[in-house]
Amino acid sequence: MSEQAIELKGSLFTLSVLHLVQNDLHELKSSLKAKIEQAPGFFFRAPVVVNIEKLADEVIDFNALRAVIVEMSLVLVGICGGTTAQKQSAKDQGLAVLSHGKASSPAIDKVEAQQSIETVERIVEVEKIVEKIIEKPVFEPAKEVRQNIRSGQQVYAKDTDLIILGSVGHGAEVIADGNIHVYGTLRGKAIAGAKGNKHAKIYCQNIQADLVSICGNYMMSEALQAQLWDKPASIELSEEKLIISELN
Repeated sequence: MSEQAIELKGSLFTLSVLHLVQNDLHELKSSLKAKIEQAPGFFFRAPVVVNIEKLADEVIDFNALRAVIVEMSLVLVGICGGTTAQKQSAKDQGLAVLSHGKASSPAIDKVEAQQSIETVERIVEVEKIVEKIIEKPVFEPAKEVRQNIRSGQQVYAKDTDLIILGSVGHGAEVIADGNIHVYGTLRGKAIAGAKGNKHAKIYCQNIQADLVSICGNYMMSEALQAQLWDKPASIELSEEKLIISELN
């Protein structure tokens, strides 16, 4: 038998969801530019889904919308929400239409998106606090959490390390000004060195993260999957790049 040319499998990817509240492409461009300037490297070529549920009565020019998204160096994957007519129009113009539901549904965390523009903005704010601090931070004893971190939860270790004696779920966020240690599986997002500590590291027994970041430098799940996915790993910053190594 000859080998199959392709395999089609389900997978999980991190997407940003851009919620449109008005059908004004000029305002969209201006607002996107302001957000992207906060962390240009973070957003460069990032895939996005546009939520149009608040524009149900509008006629949307999806080609023009795509042009604005591309001009901002983003990749428009498709839309969610909207009316049947809007969805058909999006399909006719080559866009994917993703399922949309209540944010409380676990399926939405896995299928639609695990990282909204608002979430990224919150991460950027945490990581940029250092710019407003003059005095040298005083580190406290490590913050220890003896349980799993579930989807939607956020744990922040201010001025110290964070130790998780459990796993971190998809859609959860763990943030520390120092190091992050996860003694289980690391899914979701892990942000170490949030106040600018370039020597901070991330350790975990099983790396399956949606995003890891140290001192504003990040790595998405696609890059992690190409290296040490589903293995014990340590992540550190070297010359403004994240280096991932297998734990012995």
